[in-house]
Amino acid sequence: MAIENLITDHLDLWTAAVRPKSSAGRGTSSKLELTGIKKLRELILELAVRGKLVPQDPSDEPASVLLERVAAEKTRLVKEGKIKKPKALPEIGEEDKPFELPEGWEWCRLDELSLTSEAGWSPQCDNSPRKNEQWGVLKVSAVTWGKFLAEENKALPEPLEPKPEYEVLPGDFLISRANTAELVARAVIAPANTPCKLMMSDKIIRFRFSHFVNSSYICLANGSCTSREYYSRVAGGTSSSMKNVSRLQIQNLVIALPPLSEQKRILDNCEKLMALCDQLEQRSESQLSAHQTLVETLLATLTDSTDADKLAQNWARLSTHFDTLFTTEASIDALKQTILQLAVMGKLVSQDPSDEPASALLERIAAEKALLVKEKKIKKEKPLPEISENEKPFELPKGWEWCRLGALMPQFQNGASSRGDSGGIPITVLRLADIKDWKVSLADTRELSIDSKSIDKYSLEKGDTLIIRVNGSSDIVGRFIGCDENYDAIYCDHFIRMRFLVEVFNTRYLSLLGSSNIVRSKIADLFISTAGQKTVNQGHISSIVLPLPSITEQHRIVAKVDELMTLCDQLKSRLQTNQQTQLALAESLAEGALA
Repeated sequence: MAIENLITDHLDLWTAAVRPKSSAGRGTSSKLELTGIKKLRELILELAVRGKLVPQDPSDEPASVLLERVAAEKTRLVKEGKIKKPKALPEIGEEDKPFELPEGWEWCRLDELSLTSEAGWSPQCDNSPRKNEQWGVLKVSAVTWGKFLAEENKALPEPLEPKPEYEVLPGDFLISRANTAELVARAVIAPANTPCKLMMSDKIIRFRFSHFVNSSYICLANGSCTSREYYSRVAGGTSSSMKNVSRLQIQNLVIALPPLSEQKRILDNCEKLMALCDQLEQRSESQLSAHQTLVETLLATLTDSTDADKLAQNWARLSTHFDTLFTTEASIDALKQTILQLAVMGKLVSQDPSDEPASALLERIAAEKALLVKEKKIKKEKPLPEISENEKPFELPKGWEWCRLGALMPQFQNGASSRGDSGGIPITVLRLADIKDWKVSLADTRELSIDSKSIDKYSLEKGDTLIIRVNGSSDIVGRFIGCDENYDAIYCDHFIRMRFLVEVFNTRYLSLLGSSNIVRSKIADLFISTAGQKTVNQGHISSIVLPLPSITEQHRIVAKVDELMTLCDQLKSRLQTNQQTQLALAESLAEGALA
């Protein structure tokens, strides 16, 4: 089957195979990776380097002659003293040949095609880019998949002398020697408009090929799955994310080399097919964007409902189209957020006139606080600022009240900073790694020896709430984690413990509040950023304005949210199963094309 037919006959399959992009936070990512189209791009490259993308022409000069010409050129340049004599390369064994070659093709190592190769240098530079005609050093991020980013550079400090021999020139073939597992050994050709006075860093290796070699084809072959699998095998690195390859390993890359004229035909066809992939990608992204806009517009009708009857009508209208509307993780996540918003607006469950109003709870707290101050058990605090109308984003149901969290008499305690006390008692110390899906997980904890006074000070009881005090992610900092039981554990200084002297909250309801837009948007306005870390403090938390229902209504809200979140999880599970099926079908189709 021609590759064009393989694409057009299975358009729905290539565009339907998607999966969520990985996310640095603890929530799921709402962005989608078009895995089907990614798989299609990989297939095109793999067909190209196996000689299955374009037909062979018997009149083409075979690749063996091309290799002889390159070898003769090298011998001449060595004799003239223009290049050093290359070291002998290891023979290509049968185990190095992953597939059968077409007539006229040859196996060779990358260095057989190059005249010279070298790494750059690593002068001490700050991160500021160069200005005007100043010399600069390219970062490894300048070499990406098929793109040369000249702006990714660092200025060479004034006292240092430049090394012009490392200047990148148009036509240079550059490979990243150290990078993430995905980007290591990515290659790019410096374009004709490459700026002057840009030098390679020591994390970039430059190859200059014989004029008999088409560098663009070598760049294509270097990005194929076969080459990526080789680099994955040989790459070293001390971490799972950062990898490095040596110049020798790159030189030893085995390439399937077609005749020169066929290389040109392959590149032309690849360019045409990749443009088709671009069109498919743009169309898919536009459709996903339009779908998400529709979902968000319809969900807004729920939060904009003026009364319970109107909400019921809008929900009924929406629920009949669940299977067609909620077909992406982003749409299901939007539904979850809408459920949270309805919950904290008092629109998710009906109010019960027999419930004690929140105003009575606030009066009881105020009386308890006055008594404790009188008995000198707590200090008298400064009055909290009045809640302005601008701080009330919606109208509350009857029996609810707006209040600042600090008015509810929370007792705050920052976590333990000790990394172990001499003669202490072994106890679990909760870390951020022990928070899974915004709940405490004891599956993989660590213990430290902590003195008994600190254990009492940083204890965790049922009803306590942990607040994430510091994190690099704005989505994580300030989250509320409810303690559903007494824990034989303390908590580290990445958290603030919040404990109430009077029963104010169902801890699950408080966690829902902490994940709702009303609290998240306030946290985003409050946190302090220092050296890439976001931090909230006790004063920030006290100042947050919250909608407060009665305790009994909080219980009903939590039960309803649990019921609806279960529905969302079922939708997401079915979606993930469908995505896995679509991806498996796309992979099967690609494997069939390579067979």
